[in-house]
Amino acid sequence: MQALLDVIVPVFLVIGFGYAAVWRGFLEDKHIEGLLRFSQNFLFPTLLFQAIARMDLGATFNGPLMLSFYTGSLASFAACLLAARYLFGRDLEDAVAIGFGGMFANSLMLGLPITERAYGGGALGPNFAIVAVHAPFCYGVGITVMEIVRARGQSLAKLPGTVAKAMFKNALVIGIGLGFIINFLSIPVPGAVMDAISILSRAALPVALFGMGGVLVRYRPRGDMKMIAFVCFSSLVLHPSVVWMMGTLNGISQGEFRSAVLTASMPPGINIYVFALLYGRGQKVAASAVLLGTALSIGSIWVWLALLP
Repeated sequence: MQALLDVIVPVFLVIGFGYAAVWRGFLEDKHIEGLLRFSQNFLFPTLLFQAIARMDLGATFNGPLMLSFYTGSLASFAACLLAARYLFGRDLEDAVAIGFGGMFANSLMLGLPITERAYGGGALGPNFAIVAVHAPFCYGVGITVMEIVRARGQSLAKLPGTVAKAMFKNALVIGIGLGFIINFLSIPVPGAVMDAISILSRAALPVALFGMGGVLVRYRPRGDMKMIAFVCFSSLVLHPSVVWMMGTLNGISQGEFRSAVLTASMPPGINIYVFALLYGRGQKVAASAVLLGTALSIGSIWVWLALLP
């Protein structure tokens, strides 16, 4: 138990420091917005660029790992979408935004540091493989389904362009894409440049955790509690359960299994609120699910860590 607490507590203490800094008035919302913008647009893209540019793609990327993880993502997306539409009576646009809330796990801000704390930096290869396609996959699914729903009864000829435009405005996607280009083409990068990128990337996790804590101050659970609870259940229980089952069936390695299940067990990330704002749908559920899911995950992540081999 002590070992598990040693993994989880420091991560959530950093989140708590950010929360306390804003709650007590030492920092304002605009400061946290700047931290998160810096983290999302510069620090994490450099972290992913560096990891993917240096990654042994043949050894890290494999079909069974991706199938195991993203089957869980799609199952959680479908469960939340259908529940929102048919159990809670939300319209289709709201249902898609809520479905996105069940699909997008906090793989960066929580998944990476918790896996690193639990199993060491050498265990992060499968995490980086998952994260490398996480934003493109989830945004691709979410935007595509939303645009189809919004375009019902109209021509879908413009849909591919709409999806591509939204995807390639995302700094994470740009960093991932550049990393793949460098890796595939074996393009040499000057040592000084990689050292600078390394300095930036080391700041990504602590800055993001602190900023995440600060932004949670504004996310007050209110109304729609059954729907919010369903999103949290789907993120914290359904998603990792499906990944556990698929990983077992696909016979992935122990390291891949740990990374996949642990990443799937993360609570909804702030990107679900970004997606809700993008379409003006389901913002209240998204904001509250981030706060409640993050709080509940302190216990649920401990359980998944205890269960993992």
